[in-house]
Amino acid sequence: MNTSPSDTTGSAAPAIVPGGPSEITPEWLTEVLGARVEAVRIEPIGTGQTGATYRVTPTYRDPGTTPASLVAKLSSQEPGVPERVALGYRAEHAFYTRVAETVEVPLPRLYHCDISASGTEFVLLVADLAPAVQGDQIRGCRASEAQLAVEALAGLHGPRWCDPAWLSFEGAAMPRADADFARGMGQVAQVALTTTLDGLGTRISPGDRAVLTDSVALIERWLGIAADRFCLLHGDYRLDNLLFDAAENSVTVVDWQTLTVGLPARDLAYFLGTSVESGLRQQRESEWVESYHRRLLTHGVTGYTAEQCWTDYRVGMLQIPLLITFGYAFAGTSERGDEMMLAMIERGCNAIRHLGTLALIRELPSCYGAED
Repeated sequence: MNTSPSDTTGSAAPAIVPGGPSEITPEWLTEVLGARVEAVRIEPIGTGQTGATYRVTPTYRDPGTTPASLVAKLSSQEPGVPERVALGYRAEHAFYTRVAETVEVPLPRLYHCDISASGTEFVLLVADLAPAVQGDQIRGCRASEAQLAVEALAGLHGPRWCDPAWLSFEGAAMPRADADFARGMGQVAQVALTTTLDGLGTRISPGDRAVLTDSVALIERWLGIAADRFCLLHGDYRLDNLLFDAAENSVTVVDWQTLTVGLPARDLAYFLGTSVESGLRQQRESEWVESYHRRLLTHGVTGYTAEQCWTDYRVGMLQIPLLITFGYAFAGTSERGDEMMLAMIERGCNAIRHLGTLALIRELPSCYGAED
């Protein structure tokens, strides 16, 4: 269930969008929170590559019901990065200010969200969810966590399933594909593939290199399959973007910089295909896809069968090579980042082979791309 933003988001915007943690001052917080803040402690948390995240602990004149601590997400503090990823900041701002209240995905409570005219300065101030912990992409997902995640995902997709407003939604980092966009994505994906294969080299097995190569060759065609089914996608729905609270048996979804309009099951396939160890996925994926489908129906989705959902899930697996190669080629690398990419590649390629995704994509009708 979505947690509505607090009343402070409707108040007059502060004079500045903080460009760095030093600008999250007591005066700025006083204006944002509507409560007198006399001092503030800022601590960096996380290792995001496109943004900078901090725990904010204010000291209030009169604490009342004010939050003891919050989390602030700002634009990256690395030179040149904000200019490269401004589209992502715009997407996250659009989600929290225009979409969050219209869907039922579990979110942190929002206190403030603002962005500069250029899009290079961005601030998101939300509830501190500690002791909830971030999922570990390399370790992989427990079965109980996977169940929570697939049900939460239906809360994003179901309430506005095939909403025509998504076709003109300007907040998405990647809009619904038309023929030109699909062709361009196919071309850029080939560049990203080359960079990924060259960069990771023999750390990718020959079999997985073949799957990545064959998958990327089908991206243009893939984007035109089942084009009549669409909604707003998270775009990067995986463990690193989920916070789990074991005591509450709950999950919260974060990081909305990769909003996409497309086939809904792409999010589902990307999550199960990259975040669950292959053996566990093969044992339980039909159960999880059924859970996702049932939950969609509770959100009002009609005319969508369980069989269609399973096919869409199989098709959606190409979200994995697309995002992995783009992420490796264009978001920068690190030791942990490479380990994460390799784990996702191994799991994702296993899923593509196991589900017969490439043969299915070649068989299904598509709006774009030539028949193989």
